[in-house]
Amino acid sequence: MQLDGLHRYHSRRSPVVARGGMVASSQPLANAAGLRVLDAGGSAADAAVAVAAALQVTQPCSTGLGGDAFWLYFDAGERRVYAANGSGRSPVGLSVEAAVDAAQAARAAAGATGAGSGKGGHGAHSDRFLRLPPFHAHTVTVPGAAGAWELLLERFGRLPRASVVAPAVRLAADGFPVAPITAEWWTRGVHRQLAHFPHGHELMAGGAGAAGGGSAAGATGGGNSVPRGPEPGETMRLPTLAWSIEQFGLYGAEPFYRGEIARRIVAAVQAEGGVLSMEDLAAHETLMVEPISLEYRGSTVWECPPNGQGLAALVALGVVGEYEKSRGQDASLHVMIEAMRLGFAAAAQYVADPDIAPAPVAELLSPGELRVRAQSISDGHRLEVLPSPAPGAGGNDTVYFCTADREGNVCSFINSNFMGFGTGIVPEGCGFSLQNRGHGFVLDAGHANSYAPGKRPYHTIIPGMITAPDGTVTAFGVMGGMMQPQGHLQTAVALLRDDIDPQSALDRPRFQLNEGEADGEVLLEAAAGPSATAPDALTALGHTVRVIPEEERAIFGLGAIIRRTPDGTLWGASDPRGDGAAAGTV
Repeated sequence: MQLDGLHRYHSRRSPVVARGGMVASSQPLANAAGLRVLDAGGSAADAAVAVAAALQVTQPCSTGLGGDAFWLYFDAGERRVYAANGSGRSPVGLSVEAAVDAAQAARAAAGATGAGSGKGGHGAHSDRFLRLPPFHAHTVTVPGAAGAWELLLERFGRLPRASVVAPAVRLAADGFPVAPITAEWWTRGVHRQLAHFPHGHELMAGGAGAAGGGSAAGATGGGNSVPRGPEPGETMRLPTLAWSIEQFGLYGAEPFYRGEIARRIVAAVQAEGGVLSMEDLAAHETLMVEPISLEYRGSTVWECPPNGQGLAALVALGVVGEYEKSRGQDASLHVMIEAMRLGFAAAAQYVADPDIAPAPVAELLSPGELRVRAQSISDGHRLEVLPSPAPGAGGNDTVYFCTADREGNVCSFINSNFMGFGTGIVPEGCGFSLQNRGHGFVLDAGHANSYAPGKRPYHTIIPGMITAPDGTVTAFGVMGGMMQPQGHLQTAVALLRDDIDPQSALDRPRFQLNEGEADGEVLLEAAAGPSATAPDALTALGHTVRVIPEEERAIFGLGAIIRRTPDGTLWGASDPRGDGAAAGTV
């Protein structure tokens, strides 16, 4: 069967409406897992962990237990938004000097050979700042996902852990057909990452690990002679991953930080020259944090605080709001791009581990400060903004999803390996890969986000939420590296200013400041109609513009939205750029 126009838009989507509960994610099978938990009496929190676990199975090329997670949760009883930071720290045993040596060696090797991928290649991202090579074992920070899953269930869950993750265990053990766009990303990650490491075959087609979490010999009698990812629709079975998820169901996060899985994580990293230790894992803590927020058009937009980059989205949205109030007109595409430049400039200066370099969030989001930034925008020419670090590239390397239950609780959740399969390092017999979040540090002394042992890096993944005075609650997000705050800005404006439905908000063509560079080129999604004239108009204002063809639209991220109105109706949407959907229950 030929798949016609995999990345093209040949059909329309309607928003999904329901009352009993809802899930919106990048994988329909993950939706089914969440809906099953909701139908069993679970809360939005239970459904969120069910979806996260199922996405680990059906989209391991973006997410998993080897990565980090953040969430926002609206508690309907308290009418309050809670936030959690599930990001891990760098190894205490990795000195600044060792990190710099690894980065300089990789940069020299890449310059000598022209290569940019493989185990130690400087690779997928290139900028003016020195960084750890993206797929090096030194980039493995403590995986925070298991702790974030556990904390959400402890605080807001109703069902036993084992029943929450049972659908994911079944998917991994019995097998599932791989969605078309996911198959493309998965195959790319096999060649870019998994094929370079000993146990990567546990996540390759025909090479899943042995059941029960034992030896990682391939299901066909050893690893693949020719590494490959799954074809669209091919059934994948991931028995070693089923075992790992089952361990979470039985024992929670303990095995991942102090038990057998932790030992396998450490062994895998150290076998590749890394220094992550059992002590690093045991010291991990998932933090309940105070969410940060901004008023726009009468509603409150919520984000997680630094070390996440939600601050960039709020600064940009605040600048748009102040511009619109002072000029008495809606912000144009040019103005929104300029506001995003200012948001990224602020984030580049201040977003870092708050334990080491706390950001002046209240000052940055104050009306006076936002007004000053808005006044710097010219309607006749683009801003000249100081160069800034871009801690990651845009793309499809994360999963964002949202859930809602009958009682009005709503969860906004994001989970990521950072760059596809992360490092590509797979702990033996565990069936998941380890993130490369340490690539997000810069190795320039004195920068707020400079590398240090035991530090959390600038984090790209951000869930969003909106609350309105009338009781409407909206969970939203757009995954994809540095696209995320840009997607948040564009989605919030579409929902709150333009008052369009959630699906139409996600369908809109997007812009992106390439790789989050405040002074970088503007990428525009190819579009027909009035938007087709945007490139020429922006070029005339001094922007460097590049139009992205249909087949590359995934770089503009994949979003999901659930909006709950005061009468209890749920409106769901999922991004047409991916394999996902929104689904409700009765």
